[in-house]
Amino acid sequence: MVELRQLEYFVAVAETEHVGRAAERLRISQSPLSRRIADLEKRLGLVLFERSKQRVRLTPDGEVFLTEARALLRHAERVESLGQRLGRGETGGLCLGYVEHAIHADVLPGALRSLRRDRPEVHVSLYNQTGAEQLEALRRRSLDIALVDAPPDEDDPVLESELVLADPLVLALPADHPLASREVVEPSDLDNQPWIAIGRKDVGEEFREFLTSCATDGFTPNIRTVAPEPLAALGLVGSGLGMALLQRSALRGTPPNVVLRELPWCDSSVRLWAAWHHIDLRPLVAEFRKVLLDGVATR
Repeated sequence: MVELRQLEYFVAVAETEHVGRAAERLRISQSPLSRRIADLEKRLGLVLFERSKQRVRLTPDGEVFLTEARALLRHAERVESLGQRLGRGETGGLCLGYVEHAIHADVLPGALRSLRRDRPEVHVSLYNQTGAEQLEALRRRSLDIALVDAPPDEDDPVLESELVLADPLVLALPADHPLASREVVEPSDLDNQPWIAIGRKDVGEEFREFLTSCATDGFTPNIRTVAPEPLAALGLVGSGLGMALLQRSALRGTPPNVVLRELPWCDSSVRLWAAWHHIDLRPLVAEFRKVLLDGVATR
């Protein structure tokens, strides 16, 4: 098995692109460092670096291996930290992953407030990651609980999940938009209107569902802008750039230049699942999971 020390040496050389500078950072001499890197490559059957007199550079395989090596070292640091806290008699900590709308909907902040009230000594580490990254981290046991926008497969052999949020979507309009004076907005009113979608690179899953329902209801939204997150979209609506479909929980304190309208004919919602590994739940992890799931009834 590859030693963590070998991975530390590999990462140092990869980041400095120079054996001498890496040796200085690690406080060892160059010859042992070069030998350890060569031993690692031999063990893996892999060329990690392209070497020249001036510098060393990662090969494409080395780039992939670097990502995994860093992840393993971070996890090792968390394990060591947990062991130290347990050794001091502390209850341990939590490593929690989340997607952004877990914050907007107050799911994660609300659960953390409850935890802090009852267990103020607990250390919490938070990781903003995609759902896929979180599920993989659960499998590797580097996360305790994940808050994801899509659950693991029902037949997943190691992961379990439960829905913790179904946040209805409402229509946000510029206050001076002709539709803002209407109490009821029909599907036909929205045909070819300028829209602001939400998503880092593309429209989100909920908006894609809405587009499907648009086609069913006989109209087509004209997507002009993609905002990175709901609050940014709300600001763009207020600026008059278009209308947006936003989760209701993100609209507390709506600015006066924005009008909200329910869409009874639209049943789309922003959904959030809590996911966890099915074995070896520490008492603290099980306790926090219960806090999350108990909060479903109050939303």
